[in-house]
Parts: sequence; C-alpha cells; structure tokens
Amino acid sequence: MSKVKLVFATHNQNKLIEVQKLLGNNFQLLSLYDIDCNTEIPETHLTLEENASEKAWYVYNNFQLNCFADDTGLEIRSLNNAPGVLSARYAGEEKNSETNMNRVLEELKNKPDRKAQFRTIISLIINGKEYKFEGKVKGEIIKEKHGTDGFGYDPIFKPDGFTETFAEISMEEKNKVSHRGMAIQKLVEFLKNQKPVTSNNIR
Repeated sequence: MSKVKLVFATHNQNKLIEVQKLLGNNFQLLSLYDIDCNTEIPETHLTLEENASEKAWYVYNNFQLNCFADDTGLEIRSLNNAPGVLSARYAGEEKNSETNMNRVLEELKNKPDRKAQFRTIISLIINGKEYKFEGKVKGEIIKEKHGTDGFGYDPIFKPDGFTETFAEISMEEKNKVSHRGMAIQKLVEFLKNQKPVTSNNIR
C-alpha cells in the first residue's frame, strides 16, 4: 500500500521530523521546500486558529495540494497569556529561540506564578474542505534553561507530572504528552477514518 502524501506547511525541519514520527509509516510528509514554496507565509492574525487556517489555505490555493498547517503558542498565565500568537517572534522578527526565552525569563523574574501551557491548532484542508484540531499541555516555566534537545521554548518549559523540561526528555516521551502530539493524534485518527483520503487523490 502506497503512502499518503500530505504537505505540512512549514520550513522548520525540526517540526517536520517531529510530526513525521507522530504520523508513522502510512504517511509521507512534504515540506514547503519540497513543493518549491520558499515564501515566508504571512501570519497576520491575532489567534492561533486564524494563523493556522491562513497558512493552510495559502498552500491549497496556490499549489492545489492537500495540506495541513499548525500554529503553536506558549501561554503564560501571569503574562496575560503572552507570548501566545507571537511566540515565534516574541523578542523580534528574527525568530531567535534564545532571545525569546531570555525575554520570557526576564519578564517572569519577580512573578511567583509561573504556570503556563502550550497550545497547538492544526488546520487540515482536504479537497477544499477545512478541519481543525487542538492539543494543549499544561506546565510551568522554570527559572533557567535545562536541556539541549527540542526547540523553541522547550528548555524552559516543564510539563505537569515531569521533573524534566521538554528539552531533557526524549522525542518519544515528548510526543506522548505534547500539545503538538495531541493535535497530531487527532489529525491521524481523522485521516484514518476518511475514505476519500488516499494516495490517489492527494496530489
């Protein structure tokens, strides 16, 4: 049985690898680079839901390919759920993870409440119809970075029930409990139950 091909609207190789592991062997992910889309797709909205939708529709409308896009935000309670939709560029348009984490740690320096959650929204477009899936994981922001794996804010986020950060645990462990893992599992279950979603009609 041939693999189902889907475009994942990202240029981020780390995210592509992580999501491919979650999808398993029945699916083959194509990145934006794979379809010769080198444009930085705009994220102009104020919510994760709208940004994920915007990216997915951009690919579908411009390349006529079935696809999905995600948008993820770190929501910190004592910062009024910031950085939220601005998580990737919280410290500037260069989207630097180190400076983003440094800004968060600085803003939390004198705040006793360090509760936070990661939230992922996935927008899937199949044959012109959109479906959305959500995943979230609660935890807290620790006071200094720990771990070298993962990406983004992983070195400062410790999920509830763990003594280590997302950057210290294995990808397999992370995928079982992470926001993106939960959203992807919902996506996978949906795809498995959709008869029209086959290799033949996903271009």
